[in-house]
This record gives sequence, C-alpha cells and structure tokens, in this order.
Amino acid sequence: MKLSVKKQLVAASLAGMLALGVGVASPAYAGEQDKESVYQIALLQSLAQGYFGGTISAGEMLRNGDTGIGTFEGLNGEMIVVDGVVYQALGDGRVIVAPNDTIIPYATVTHFEKDIDLKLSNIKNKADFERALNDTVQKNGKNSFYMVRLDGVFDSILFRSEYGSKRPYPTLVEALKGKQTEFTEKKIKGTLVGLYCPSFMGELNSVGWHFHFISDDKKKGGHILDLSLKNGTIYLDKTDKFTMVMPDDNEFNRLNLAKDMRADIKSAEQDTKSSMNK
Repeated sequence: MKLSVKKQLVAASLAGMLALGVGVASPAYAGEQDKESVYQIALLQSLAQGYFGGTISAGEMLRNGDTGIGTFEGLNGEMIVVDGVVYQALGDGRVIVAPNDTIIPYATVTHFEKDIDLKLSNIKNKADFERALNDTVQKNGKNSFYMVRLDGVFDSILFRSEYGSKRPYPTLVEALKGKQTEFTEKKIKGTLVGLYCPSFMGELNSVGWHFHFISDDKKKGGHILDLSLKNGTIYLDKTDKFTMVMPDDNEFNRLNLAKDMRADIKSAEQDTKSSMNK
C-alpha cells in the first residue's frame, strides 16, 4: 500500500502510529487504501477545535468504506454511512442522502464484515450497552478497532443533531451549545452504527465507543445519547489496520494539535443540550 506522510502530527502520536504500522496518507492517496483498514478523515481533536472545513468529498470517502460515522462541512448535521450510502441527519430532524461532492471535515469508515456476533437482552441504557460490548472487546482484543452494526427495534432512543455553523467557525462545544437539537423516539426500527477506538488513539480520536442511528425509513437519525432495547444481535467488524487522511489546507495546518481537547470531546460525545448549557 503506497502511503505518504504529508502532514506532521503531534510527534509522540505519529511515532507511536508508525511503530504500530499505522498509515498516514495525504488526500492524493484517498482512493488507494486497504479494504481491511479503518479509514479516518482528519482528527476528532481537529473537529473539537473548530475545523469544520475539509478537503475530502463524500464520494472519495466511500471508496474507502461502506459503513461509518462522521459529520459534514460546517458541522451541518450527523453522518450515518450504511450499505455504501452517506446519510445526513440535519438539525431540523430531516435525513437526506448527501451528494458525492459534499465536503467532509471528519469521519471514520470501513468496509464492514461480520467478524463477531453478540446477542443482547434487557439493555436498559447506553451504559448497559457499552458494558456488553466492552466484555466482547476484552475477549477478542482490546487493542483493535471495531466497527459495529445493530439492526432492530429500539424500545427508546435519544439522539441529537445540529444546525450548521458559518465561518469563522466556533469550537465544537460552542457550536453544539447554540445549535444542538434532540429527538426521543419509542419503539422505533432502525440501524445503529458505532466505532470503538483503543486506548492508544487518545490523541487522534475518542477512546471507546461512539454511536449513530438511522431509522429504517431513513427519515430520522443522529448521534446517540441514550438507548434501550429488549433484545437484538449486534455484529462487530474487528480491524487491526488504521489509515488517516490529513486535510491539505492552511486552516488545518494552523491548528495546535498538541492542545488537550479531551474535556470538550467528552462533552460533545455525551452531554444533552440542557447539560451543555449549564
């Protein structure tokens, strides 16, 4: 696989990635990635600092994965990639299919394969859900990446999206404070897509789990804040390769990627609108 290190990350992170055999590619190589690799556009840390622009299109991204999560230029809604289609859950609650030329500032996708299946029962909340998944990850290798998919009926689900921001972009937390919208659904049939990142990814993504949802009728969706379900089977795609594509623009190059954004990322991942605005 032909890779090029075109941008310089935090020195410690890059050295660790190379030691693990992790690839860092420029956008010129966006179409040449291994189908057994988790493919990431930019960093969650760059998104947290307000990098809502981007240089990669949805069409380019789809060459490297048919399943995943992310967001769109301007932080305009939540991304759910299922069966090779990029869905955009907008702030007003609508879901559209994103055109191939839509610009992506951050996303993680892979070519999904059902490596592991896990039967679930009596899941009362998101914490229960993550505990069940963590047990499976521990048994199968906690230092690998996992993309997951669950198709089923959710007893309840709380998810969020957000209206887009305009330049000059705020930070991720500030954007969500003003533009986050939340939706609660009962007995809804749909698909959950999620990503697990191992502990060594702390400076490149969010360690642990991140879940998005889209309804079967493709009319509702977003970033999951909480959920419950009586039973279901979740499938895990275990992956041991990681490829990152670095944006090629001045805005990205000016970012201080050594800045600690963990508190902001934690808030963006799990806080409801009421909690965020306290």
